[in-house]
Amino acid sequence: MDLAHEIAKAILDGFDERYRAFRETAAAAQGRFERAEWDAVRAASRERIDLYDQRVSEVVRAIGARFPGARVDESLWPRIKQSYIALLYDHRQPECAETFFNSVACRVLDRTYYRNEYLFWRPAVSPEYVDGELPTYRCYYPAADGFRHTLRAIIEDLGLRLPFEDLRRDLRCVVRTLHEDFDPTIERQPNFHVQVLSSLFYRNTSAYLVGRVVNGHDLHPFAVAIRHIETGGALRLDALLLTAAQVGRLFNVSRAYFTVDMEVPWATVRFLRTLMPTHSVAELYTAVGLQKQGKTQFYRDLQEHLKHSTDRFVIAPGVRGLVMMVFTLPSFPYVFKVMRDVFKPPKQTTHAEVRAKYQLVKHHDRVGRMADTLEFSSVAFPVARLGEECLAELEAECGSQVERDGDRVVIGHLYIERRMIPLDLFLRDADDGQARRAIGEFGAAIRELAEADVFPGDILCKNFGVTRSGRVVFYDYDEIASLGELTFRRMPAAASHAEEVSAEPWFYVGPNDAFPEEWPTFMFANARDREHFVRTQPDLVDPAWWSARQEDVRRGHTADILPYPDQLRFSVRFGASA
Repeated sequence: MDLAHEIAKAILDGFDERYRAFRETAAAAQGRFERAEWDAVRAASRERIDLYDQRVSEVVRAIGARFPGARVDESLWPRIKQSYIALLYDHRQPECAETFFNSVACRVLDRTYYRNEYLFWRPAVSPEYVDGELPTYRCYYPAADGFRHTLRAIIEDLGLRLPFEDLRRDLRCVVRTLHEDFDPTIERQPNFHVQVLSSLFYRNTSAYLVGRVVNGHDLHPFAVAIRHIETGGALRLDALLLTAAQVGRLFNVSRAYFTVDMEVPWATVRFLRTLMPTHSVAELYTAVGLQKQGKTQFYRDLQEHLKHSTDRFVIAPGVRGLVMMVFTLPSFPYVFKVMRDVFKPPKQTTHAEVRAKYQLVKHHDRVGRMADTLEFSSVAFPVARLGEECLAELEAECGSQVERDGDRVVIGHLYIERRMIPLDLFLRDADDGQARRAIGEFGAAIRELAEADVFPGDILCKNFGVTRSGRVVFYDYDEIASLGELTFRRMPAAASHAEEVSAEPWFYVGPNDAFPEEWPTFMFANARDREHFVRTQPDLVDPAWWSARQEDVRRGHTADILPYPDQLRFSVRFGASA
């Protein structure tokens, strides 16, 4: 057998083994959900995140042992790639297999060979018309007299083994929501029907049925949340999400990734894109747990944008961080973060510790309040597209990570996040109404992070951002900690006026002591925002509230932050009738 073909087959076998394990985790999600094994749910989610890199490392070691020439004979790799393309004929996940090939090849080759003849810089096999053994979605045709019988059939076809507490009641709530929130006067076109993705989407303690109503040329997204009743042992339909914004919030990548079974991942992503057109393909691949494919798609999107734009990278607006140098391309909605070579006081962390913090966030449920971060190595930027100030600061402050390579600048390691308006800048320009809403969101973000056992550390407005939908999200992770690492204390009363006006504390302050009463002084630049925060968020400046959250964590209880407001829950919306 040809050597190039053998190596290509070894790589593809490694990918197939990886994707088989990925699907096994998804297939087992139903059982974990039905048995309410929430610790196992969290453990499986963490393991699945690490599975990809583990499998890549195994394949790289195997190739080094079996085919030592692959490391030194770079001329072999164009033939390996051609053999790999031939093996992808009729493959069900060709785009993901190409990404896996890139991951393996980049571990073997020097970046000099990061070209399309060696790697899948551009996709070679389109997944557009890949066909699986089973349909990606099922179709249902509601009778003219209503949805109830169709909805029951949809739920029963899910194959859930745990019974519903009162499915008739829940379906009544769904129908009532449809009548109130869905246009009751809609004129049904001949193709009127409901399409439902065949696999449930699992995350934390919920499962979600995701679909769309098709009527003529119109598509109406929806998602149904399924949860356990409070006493356990049975299920209930919890809420119906009926707008692209509501469904989009469910799939926001500032939350943990879904577990979902996908034989043909592109078919699922393409379906989801019709529901959430403002979500990029990269974001949707990431949301369904294929974050490496999300990275591949993001990088291609960036290169495509650079080809069709002319603006230059600039230092991102806001207070410059002591740990990260942050730059952005104004026409592209992301920021690029590179660690500075030296962290100036009062920062006392190390580069390894910062990387560990970002990895911690990757494994944690981000509860919709922590930005997802793409981590890249050896990324090349055209020198001509880097603004003078931006390039100068990169080379001066991050020189160990920056290397000139002809007309390119190669950055050894960086993080990429969705661009947001820093909260301090937002508040500076906000009117009273906008400021009140943002401060309410800020308080909710701090509270929800605490309930998920996350303390931001540097709890300043500059470390939080306002998204395009108005949510406040945390994005600076170098001082993140669990609640158990902190001691929340009340400020001791001063014994004298001299102590009270002293520039230095008159009492001992431990390295992990936190004084919530003092935070508003440092959080806000003006009295308006400070007073509103203290008035509307009194629990957050009370050490007792934080101590109570620490006790919750010690007892093994962390809050389950739902990705939709309580007003949409049937038990809240319809009260006793639900």
